[in-house]
Amino acid sequence: MLEIKDISFEREHKKILDHISLVLDETKFYVITGPNGSGKSTLAKIIMGIVKPDSGQILLNGEDITHLSVDERAKKGVGFAFQSPVRFKGLTVYDLLKIAVNKEISKKEACSILAKVGLCAKEYVDREVDSSLSGGELKRIEIATVMARNPKVAIFDEPEAGIDLWSFQNLTEVFKDLEKLSKGITLVISHQERILQIADEIILLEKGKIKNIGKKEEMLSLLFEEQNCCRKEGGCCERDR
Repeated sequence: MLEIKDISFEREHKKILDHISLVLDETKFYVITGPNGSGKSTLAKIIMGIVKPDSGQILLNGEDITHLSVDERAKKGVGFAFQSPVRFKGLTVYDLLKIAVNKEISKKEACSILAKVGLCAKEYVDREVDSSLSGGELKRIEIATVMARNPKVAIFDEPEAGIDLWSFQNLTEVFKDLEKLSKGITLVISHQERILQIADEIILLEKGKIKNIGKKEEMLSLLFEEQNCCRKEGGCCERDR
């Protein structure tokens, strides 16, 4: 279980997150959504330890990890995939997977991990993690590195960012499989309907606060209702005021 208790974060005298509290249960697939600037990615980075909150606590299975470093949280079982995966010239996909799991693995084991994200392992295991890989390929390789750790909490920050439609369609299939197989908490930051459709629960952030949270069916209905309101009112609905 991941508990986020009264988290606040301010930058340049502007409230980015305003007293956020959440309880996330194991084996559930959560999607955090909301308008640009609502604090989604900041919250994800605070959970991972990339950004330090001004106040509040983060507890993983009852243990306070608020002041732990990124590395320490990773050892505790928190994994993170960035919007823009890093390229590593001279480092192969096989090398990257070994670093991810922090132990020696065979190429057969590496191929098995890559197969879970829909990559033909023989074509990728010895390739360098450089500019020869597309955005979609890099995203799937990064997801594979997170999955390989079998984390207690897997965080994906806007996985659809910067990839083409074909890659995005494949990416949603990867997340569908992840939703079925994961034994930990999966937390995805996204506003894409196809990813929202996979969620067990959807958390709606707005202006740094939780506006609503609930099961997928009720939340999708609410989100579509708000979108229709915006269209009818020419873009001036409650969320824009």
